Order: sequence, then structure tokens, then C-alpha cells
Amino acid sequence: MATVAQCLQTKPNLIVSVSPSDPVVLALQSMRDRRVRAVLVMDGDRLAGIVTQGDCAIKVLLPGRDAKQTLVSEVMTVNPMTVKPSDPLEACMGLMANRGFRHLPVMDGGRVVGVVSVGDVVKDSIRRMGEQIGFLETYIKGHGA
Repeated sequence: MATVAQCLQTKPNLIVSVSPSDPVVLALQSMRDRRVRAVLVMDGDRLAGIVTQGDCAIKVLLPGRDAKQTLVSEVMTVNPMTVKPSDPLEACMGLMANRGFRHLPVMDGGRVVGVVSVGDVVKDSIRRMGEQIGFLETYIKGHGA
């Protein structure tokens, strides 16, 4: 069973963040430049929230608000659910599926150490399935007639 920490080891050690007082356009530019679909909202060293492309589209663009004038604090999800490095990825998958999240900030000792996305969980599942298939192929070949 893979853990969040093991998943984070396979990713670049990069935390993309903006401030609550930043304009939404800055969050969107950060997402575009870093090729991510969500950014953490940090108030100094404290996790204040998370903002996703969906938040920006639904809460800013659709109502016709100006992304240069709207602040991240107006559209972010405050106090997002977080996970710990020791948590199993299966638990993350359950949270994401049941609660509709695609990104979970990872906290260790009160500080942000990364983000786990639904894509990360899927990649890990595919990797584990590949390992199981390889094991079964070896088993079958070794015990075949």
C-alpha cells in the first residue's frame, strides 16, 4: 500500500502558491506556467486555502468578473481538507471520489510539503497494476506446462 510520502517522492519538489491578496489572474498565470490545475493559497507560512481552474472559471469568468480585479481570497476554498505524508493513497482516492476533490494539500507538522492530485493517485494505481500483472505473468510462466 503506497503512502502519500512515497507518491510525493516521484514528483518534483515544487509547491505552487499565491497569496490571498493576489488577483485571480496571477493564480491563473501560475497554473498555466507550472502546468497545474490548482494552486495553494498561502498567508505567509500558513495554508489559507486552495484555488482551482474550476473556481476561477465558475466564480470569476462565468459571472463576468474581472480576473485582474478579483482577489484570490474571494474565490478560494478556505481551510481545505489536507492529508499527511503517512496517509495511504487509497484514503486519498476515497476522499477525492466521495468529496469531489481533485487536489489535496499535504501537511507535515503544520507546514505544507506538497499536493497530491487525482492524477497522482491514478498513476500510482496504474503502476501497482503493472507490478501485479508482471508478478502474475511470472507466476504463470513459472508454473505452466
